Amino acid sequence: MMKQGADGEQQKRLPNHLLDAAGISIDRMPMLNVIFDRMAAACTDSLQPMAGTPCYFSVNGINNGRVGDIIKDYEANAVGAVLYAEQWDTRILMMLDGDFVFTMIEALFGSDGAEPPIDAERSFSNIELRLVQVLFERFAKALQSAFSATSEVTFRLERVETAMASLAIGRGGNMSVCANIMLQALYRGGQMFLIIPHSALNPLRQKLAHVVISDGRAADPNWREQMASEVQRTEVTLNAVLDEQMLALGDVAKFHVGQILELEATPRTLARLESNNQVLFWCQIGQLDGYYAMQVADPVDQKQEFVDDILSH
Repeated sequence: MMKQGADGEQQKRLPNHLLDAAGISIDRMPMLNVIFDRMAAACTDSLQPMAGTPCYFSVNGINNGRVGDIIKDYEANAVGAVLYAEQWDTRILMMLDGDFVFTMIEALFGSDGAEPPIDAERSFSNIELRLVQVLFERFAKALQSAFSATSEVTFRLERVETAMASLAIGRGGNMSVCANIMLQALYRGGQMFLIIPHSALNPLRQKLAHVVISDGRAADPNWREQMASEVQRTEVTLNAVLDEQMLALGDVAKFHVGQILELEATPRTLARLESNNQVLFWCQIGQLDGYYAMQVADPVDQKQEFVDDILSH
């Protein structure tokens, strides 16, 4: 009886072993695309206050490959980091090619892109490697936030390496998911490679098979409160337009002091309240405490105004 129970348990585990051996099908895990898209967006947001020029990140592709082959392709001119995922008890790799590093250095130090990009391959300086370490830490937090809706995991930066052979996190033939994230800044760019072994993602197969609609990035209440406060304190200029007339330039040139221009408006005519050449409200003109005043009568139908503006031209 005990032998039958052991055989039954072995048969129950057999499908999982077969799935593990077959590897991961990216098409069957659409949540991976969502996670890497969120990471790219988080990287863009994270660098916004640091860089003097806009830096945009986007996912260029997600593929399966062997760790050794992926690392070998960028062995000559790249820098990599080993991240330890504590909850998964596994390590993942993050790599930046030389173009990525040099572009980020120029963007963070205020370059306007006028200088030509560095063509010659050279080793990274100590200052560049220190800055790259800061970037790896930020990117690790972005990845952690992107995974938060699927798995509570913390990525800790273990080490930064310029020798790709030192990035081994297992056998070179082990299959992994490799996400290629593109950087665009200063009319140039670079590539980031995120390498996650299949062994780390296998336990998450069921969760990765379903897309979670809600955004995994947690909102910062302090940032939201500050944004609302700044928006409410922003000064805007309002213009009230009672009437308009189309005149020929020759008629305008004949204007003289004391001339009266008749308006087709009446005291009951509604005036347009505009800001930045956009109509906001229709208002009634009046007086309050000896000053001209505007009383909002109706909001403006923006769609209809857009259509009318197109037709008028």
